[in-house]
Amino acid sequence: MAPFLSKYLPGNPNVVVRNVPGGGSITGANQYAADTKPDGLSILGTSGSTQFPYLLGDKKVRYDYKKWEVIIGGPTGGVAYIASGLGVTSVRDLGKLRGKKLVYGNQGATSLDLVPLLSFRMLGLDVQHVFGMKSRGEGRLAFERGEASIDYQTSSAYIKNSLPLVNAGKAVPLFSWGVLDGNGNLQRDPAFPDLPHFAEAFEILNGKPPSGNEWEAVRAFLISGFPANKLLVVPKATPRETVETLRQAFRDMRNDPEYKAGVIKVLGGYDQSIDQAAEATFKLGTTIAEPARDLVRALLTKDFNVAF
Repeated sequence: MAPFLSKYLPGNPNVVVRNVPGGGSITGANQYAADTKPDGLSILGTSGSTQFPYLLGDKKVRYDYKKWEVIIGGPTGGVAYIASGLGVTSVRDLGKLRGKKLVYGNQGATSLDLVPLLSFRMLGLDVQHVFGMKSRGEGRLAFERGEASIDYQTSSAYIKNSLPLVNAGKAVPLFSWGVLDGNGNLQRDPAFPDLPHFAEAFEILNGKPPSGNEWEAVRAFLISGFPANKLLVVPKATPRETVETLRQAFRDMRNDPEYKAGVIKVLGGYDQSIDQAAEATFKLGTTIAEPARDLVRALLTKDFNVAF
């Protein structure tokens, strides 16, 4: 984004990207919250790894999304799939696996892999989470070696690396995480229109749509990790005219042919959200009901020894 932001902001300022490592992005977000003036000269880029600790109420978090205003949002997608030797041909057959042990290569209980952790559990699957994967790529390799029997990959990685496994008869796609419509409801991912999204998968298995605290928990982290995966924010106290200047630059950027080509390559063609759509996604991706949060914290503490 940086060169295009420079191109479309008044005065064509130099845009410097400053990466702040540490704490899975908590360190940089804490610094931004503590030090940034509301003058529009600094924008923070957050990710699911920034949003998850906030949603979980981690004490290391010193930032509050309620004090920030979103400029643009960037979604991503993903597909869950299972080993073909288990007798499952689609998500409709998952009931056959209840009582059977599956294995998933997990990057960490509070990482983006919290979404499949919660989702598989809600589907009634007995999944052993083997931690220590440094990337989803490592998880896929564990699946290819037969060490894992269920996996998910983000859309671009799935198309490039996992779809060949499906075509070779080694894997069976189950569901996508889905995308949001204008009302904040899950819809099928346009990249995988033949696959049900997670809520559809649950309804196929159970004969009714998901509901209750467990669904509120899954939904909050699913949206935060995928439809609201990337957010660019400024302090809420930033003057309105400055916020509008930034948003206009991003509107112009999104219409730039060169930028559009880059978005297809980098984001897999997912449409970025701005204005009211970004605000709706931002709210959904940074909000969780207290009973749902308590459920997830209790699960992670009891079953995975996570200390908050």
